[in-house]
Amino acid sequence: MFYQSRLSAIASIIALGYSSIPITPVLAGNGSPVHQKEPITVTATRTAQTADAQLASMTVISRDDIERQQARSIHDLLRGAPGINIVNNGGPGKSTFMQMRGTETDHILVLIDGIKVGSATSGTTPFENIPVEQIERIEIVRGPRSSLYGSEAVGGVIQIFTRKGDGKRGFRPIFSFGGGSYGSMNGSVGLSGSSKQGWFNLTASGRGTKGFNSCTGSDFAGCFSSNPDPDRDGYRNVSGSANAGYRFKNGLEIGANFMQSEGRTEFDASDPFSGFISPNKSELMQQVFGGTLKYSPVDFWRLNVIAGRSKDYLDSFNGHDLTSRFNTIRDTISILNDLTLHKDHLLTIGMDYQNDDAGDSIIDPTDPSIDFTTTSRTNWGTFAQHQATVASFNSQLSGRIDLNDQFGTFLTGGVGAGYKITEKIRLTANFGTAFKAPTFNELYFPPSGNDKLNPEKSRSLEFGIRGRTDWGNWSLNVFETRVNDLIAFNIADNLVDNIDEALIQGLEAVLSTQIMGWLLNGNLTFLDPENRSSGANNGNILPRRAEQSFRLDADRQFGKYRFGAMFLAEGERFDDLGNTRELKLDSYVKFDLRAEYELSKHWRLQGRIENLFNEHYETAAFFNQPGRNFFATLRYQP
Repeated sequence: MFYQSRLSAIASIIALGYSSIPITPVLAGNGSPVHQKEPITVTATRTAQTADAQLASMTVISRDDIERQQARSIHDLLRGAPGINIVNNGGPGKSTFMQMRGTETDHILVLIDGIKVGSATSGTTPFENIPVEQIERIEIVRGPRSSLYGSEAVGGVIQIFTRKGDGKRGFRPIFSFGGGSYGSMNGSVGLSGSSKQGWFNLTASGRGTKGFNSCTGSDFAGCFSSNPDPDRDGYRNVSGSANAGYRFKNGLEIGANFMQSEGRTEFDASDPFSGFISPNKSELMQQVFGGTLKYSPVDFWRLNVIAGRSKDYLDSFNGHDLTSRFNTIRDTISILNDLTLHKDHLLTIGMDYQNDDAGDSIIDPTDPSIDFTTTSRTNWGTFAQHQATVASFNSQLSGRIDLNDQFGTFLTGGVGAGYKITEKIRLTANFGTAFKAPTFNELYFPPSGNDKLNPEKSRSLEFGIRGRTDWGNWSLNVFETRVNDLIAFNIADNLVDNIDEALIQGLEAVLSTQIMGWLLNGNLTFLDPENRSSGANNGNILPRRAEQSFRLDADRQFGKYRFGAMFLAEGERFDDLGNTRELKLDSYVKFDLRAEYELSKHWRLQGRIENLFNEHYETAAFFNQPGRNFFATLRYQP
């Protein structure tokens, strides 16, 4: 019934699109064909392939997309992307969580330049503190990838690549500066260079805003305060990145990357709870650095070694008093061997090492007896993957063994298949299993921690059809994920616990085309995230998931002018497992406008009006979102 009703709705939309699409080459805003250059991606299979060749459902966001959309945060950039639901606690710099295909926010594995990032205590990545000015591109893979990456890749994988330089010879500077509503200012400066064999990129950026009142307050949700501060809750961030590499004449390639982002955010303190002093501001630091080595000892063997360390630091204060410190370090090493057995058969054998350490964390400075029972753990993983192409059929088969020194051994697997009906239309099918080990917060953080938690396990199935034609691209995917022992916070008893089972079914439709000179990119998602536990919440909707979402972007260039708009609509949702009426979040519609003027060959002036009709909406109960606001940017790009 779920798929029948939604398939009929999608069929109508696609039929409408077909009837109105001219059969002419689709052009981007600069007049070049949309399909002129297919991006090379590495995240879905851990091997280099064009995005179109991948069997997985994925989205690639380029540097051009970031600047065209005038995005100022990851929140801006990924909101409404296919399969992604974003929850934000009150504007810029506030905690931002992502859910992919209805799974939990810590079910997304996040990589920066191949290095696994995130907090070992919270299990999440502070997307709000990752600066978009440091980003070259983002690859989003939807669907389980534990058979390649291990724990956390239940809903999918997001890999962020920092700026590397455009490959053109010589030195190339970049610059941007802007300001707007809420006392906001952004700036960035950078320099890249390259030669025949080497390259480098250095970028620094900053962002600041006076913000707005982030939380309206409640005794049982939001900022957990019946009397929140009505002040403006600001945020500032300073960041930098470096990326360099060299390719020797014998084919050996070495590279190094570094990114650090430091931020300070303000928010409303909660009422005193269980003896803890509530914070009203936090200082955050995220750092990742690593190195890569690529070499082919013989023609059929390609070796790739990636090693790095990521740090996630969060100090919270009430005034000048430290209330908590969550400092985690994650060390990773990956060794991948690509063996070309035949021109149409690629075997990949890999090994991953990961060590998480939260030894410097302080739960409560006033009571040293309150501490994590375990502060470190190690995981070893080995995997193999076979990719094959036979005529119009291609396949991917993968399996992995993980040995976690806290929770034991886990076996995961994945299989994918694709068949070309014609040169432009392909059918795909994917099945995969996944797992996620509980985080240190879920296990030990008082008073909600539960050291009896079991690891989460899932299995997912997906069927899709996609097409690439002269008038554009389209895809349609249906999927189902079952998660056993889903870990969730139950506000009724203030305890993290395992849910017996959750069943998530969904449908995604994506369309990119051109109509009357306007480049259109749209996607529509229907989601049915059902709690299948045996208790009182059986049949309820899992918290904070919108069951319907739709985003449409339109862009067109007129000489030196470019205009664009974004329309976003998301359905209602609940903020708790019990689906209580007080915590029901209404559906909303949001409309943004953007414009750009080319001052000269290298200088551009950009302007954006967000939330044009001043819609009031919440993605987390009692946390405000920006009203109508404006931002302008002056940008130099060689």
